[in-house]
Amino acid sequence: MTPDAVPERSGDFRPKQETHRRGAFVSQGDAMERKIRRVDRALSESEAVAILQKGEYGVLSTVSADGQPYGVPVSYSYTGGVIYFHCAVEGHKLDNLRENNKVSFCVVGKTEVLPEKFGTKYESAIVFGKAFELTDADKHRGLVELLKKYSPGSMEEGLRYIASTGGKTRVYEIKPESITGKSRK
Repeated sequence: MTPDAVPERSGDFRPKQETHRRGAFVSQGDAMERKIRRVDRALSESEAVAILQKGEYGVLSTVSADGQPYGVPVSYSYTGGVIYFHCAVEGHKLDNLRENNKVSFCVVGKTEVLPEKFGTKYESAIVFGKAFELTDADKHRGLVELLKKYSPGSMEEGLRYIASTGGKTRVYEIKPESITGKSRK
């Protein structure tokens, strides 16, 4: 295994080396080779991560076996350098993830339409990476992270809910291979 390789197993992730250019960064691996076109609007990695940490939801994009793209909004938690999301035990995104676990994940932060300028102020972050299904203690950890984000005042009730319904959901972890951010202020 080369030093910049990303193992296929959960828990063994080491980020690929990145190249920084005027605030923009691009993975040197196969996740994303394109550079940000508007480098003047590129955010630093820490600014992009801040958008991921405070976002309310993200759009998970997958591709089916026949090449059909599919984007779906999901609740998520970004913590410990990974993204957790949960879903039903069957469905379109799961079919796609079984065929190809490469994903794109987009979070849009604050926006403001500027009608007189025919534009919009915005901030966004995009993650390219791979999604892995979690089981057992890892699955529970992912559900607890989601509970901390969305129901921090109801932890006891939430833990009971997880214990009673945890088998009725799947939990995935996205291991980022690249994170980019853009904004217009």
